[in-house]
Amino acid sequence: MTIEVLVRPIQPTDLAAVVDVLIGGSLQPAAESREHVNDYWLAVEEVRRLHGEVFVAEENGEVVGVCQIIVFRNIGNRGQRVAEIENVHVRSDRRRHGIGEQLIAACERVARSLDCHRVQLTSNVARVDAHRFYDRLGYVASHKGFKKALRG
Repeated sequence: MTIEVLVRPIQPTDLAAVVDVLIGGSLQPAAESREHVNDYWLAVEEVRRLHGEVFVAEENGEVVGVCQIIVFRNIGNRGQRVAEIENVHVRSDRRRHGIGEQLIAACERVARSLDCHRVQLTSNVARVDAHRFYDRLGYVASHKGFKKALRG
């Protein structure tokens, strides 16, 4: 059953609820902090300067999901734009209602409007349900990703 939500750009008043959604969906919830909401807003402003956006999904005035899209020019592929989707989280009690799909669709609209030649994302290997979700939306597990922490 799909629930229609309002997917819109994040506003400063959404930050506390967004941090709660991030904490609820994180594999490392201690990395998030309700006490540093201004740091999250600095990230939003930087994403926007680079033509990206942070979206929230709002249901009955309540934030139930979040995601962001980052846009950059790829040195390969003749310098075309690429869109990267990050931090797709839907509150646990609202999952499996089409909210994540609506968030992804908003990101894809931004990517198309900026003439991106590709949209990509990574997903932690532990997120098997998320992998099925991305497969269903047409994303192909075509690459193997690597990450290296620079701080403890």
